[in-house]
Amino acid sequence: MRLKALAVWAVAGGLLLGCHVTASAQDYPTRPVKIVIAFSPSGAIDVLGRFIADHLGRMWGQQVIVENRPGGSGNIGAAAAAQAAPDGYTLHFGAQTLAVNVTLSPTTAFDPINSFDPIMLVATAQEVFTVAVQTPFQSINDVIAYAKANPGKLNYGTPGLGSSSHLTGEMLKLASHIEMTHVPYAGLAPALTDLLAGHTDVMTANLDSVFAQLGGKLKGLAVTSEKRARELPGLPAIAETYPEVVSTSWFAVVAPPKTPPEIAGKLSRAFAEILREPEVERKWREMSLTPVGGTPEEVDAFLKDEAARWRKVIVSGGIKRP
Repeated sequence: MRLKALAVWAVAGGLLLGCHVTASAQDYPTRPVKIVIAFSPSGAIDVLGRFIADHLGRMWGQQVIVENRPGGSGNIGAAAAAQAAPDGYTLHFGAQTLAVNVTLSPTTAFDPINSFDPIMLVATAQEVFTVAVQTPFQSINDVIAYAKANPGKLNYGTPGLGSSSHLTGEMLKLASHIEMTHVPYAGLAPALTDLLAGHTDVMTANLDSVFAQLGGKLKGLAVTSEKRARELPGLPAIAETYPEVVSTSWFAVVAPPKTPPEIAGKLSRAFAEILREPEVERKWREMSLTPVGGTPEEVDAFLKDEAARWRKVIVSGGIKRP
């Protein structure tokens, strides 16, 4: 009888708990929501994070704040978000460093891929392989031919080791069997300055960051996406010659592990609604972004695929942090 009574109470308790979770999801959010960004203020990810936070706040009638937690190549802020309570009140707005750091900057604090519940892939950003206008290169094939004829003489600048720009350069080296010297900088601005001054030869950069200078001080030679960019239809994709060289920056929303499915679903629907707003669509076009969306399951598959792709590049290229 005692076991039967306990079983009845366990079932009743489970039903009550289920009702509580459902009610909590319906009411969510009832207090401010925090979005952690693992980088300093300014930059595309910060602009996007704050733009989304503003729209979420208006949608919910609740404050949504952005907290910048830079350091550790993105691991410090991401770890703080991963270790937060799984209640939907702390989210992480992350970039491809999540997929890169699994291999390049592993940490015992958390697993950048498996320590989160995916919510939505918000956008991808086109990147362009560019050179200063005074260089003789007119195409990506010119660059590769020069590198093969002059081993080790070509260098490429990037915003830093492990950046998308860096790993795309390494991906191209592996695919085309050329040698280029990596010149890392402390951010995009000094890297661009030295490219324009002729101190470095080539560079891969986010399209939005160089678009205004293309056709002026800079020449775009190719894009790194799978297909040509709508903004630059005359530029080929490197993948047309080297199919394995595909690289886009991306931005995704993830939550601490074991976030209740009802809350995760509500978040996913909220972000999907935001991506359909005309003002958001205009902002994405201004920043040369492509909205993505997708289910949490699709985002999870995407993140794992990205981690595997960059692991291959990092290991094959022998890339290590000092």
